[in-house]
Amino acid sequence: MKKFAVVLAGCGVYDGAEIHEATLAMLAIAQAGGEYQCFAPDIDQHHVINHLTGEEMPEKRNVLIEAARIARGNIKPLSEFKETEFDAILFPGGFGAAKNLSTVAFDGANAKVNPEVEKAIRTMNAAQKPIGAMCISPTFVVKVLGEVDVTIGSDQGTIEVIENMGGMHVHTEHGDVVYDASNMVFTTPCYMLEATITDIWDGAYNLVDAMMKSMNGEVEE
Repeated sequence: MKKFAVVLAGCGVYDGAEIHEATLAMLAIAQAGGEYQCFAPDIDQHHVINHLTGEEMPEKRNVLIEAARIARGNIKPLSEFKETEFDAILFPGGFGAAKNLSTVAFDGANAKVNPEVEKAIRTMNAAQKPIGAMCISPTFVVKVLGEVDVTIGSDQGTIEVIENMGGMHVHTEHGDVVYDASNMVFTTPCYMLEATITDIWDGAYNLVDAMMKSMNGEVEE
């Protein structure tokens, strides 16, 4: 049974992990016959957003504690992640990926990546194990690895950020997966495109399916 590490950035699209993407990725892993363990860095969120109004709230929240809502409490600090214990790693999107796991939302191509996130990406890459990234998450994968083929759909501003980081962007539609064979990186656009929850399922299913095929030695186009 293939084991995925799913790295969450909090809970909620505007300041954490995108809940549809995270949940449907976990469902896709389970339906594909795999298993998953959720992780998140034990850090404060950059800020807290009221998801009704979109306004910032005067409070602090912890990324790990908030992400535990999605994981139903079954989550570990990202500091405990060991690449030897997993076959693949997957990063759902949401603004938290660009605010908490990295600073892409604020610094673009000059973004910093959380050290634990960077270590997880580098160790999985060195072990030649699949790295999956949904929505905005491909940006910080490129920041860490450099010359990687990825997709975030068709948003020109984000494409320029990726290219300025040294990555190559591929335009895609819903459900499409870009596979960079040399880096074992798999990406799909999700809510970077105007989307319904069924579009997100298509992306999550196809992403996990492609990652599973690569692990099972099947040729991936």
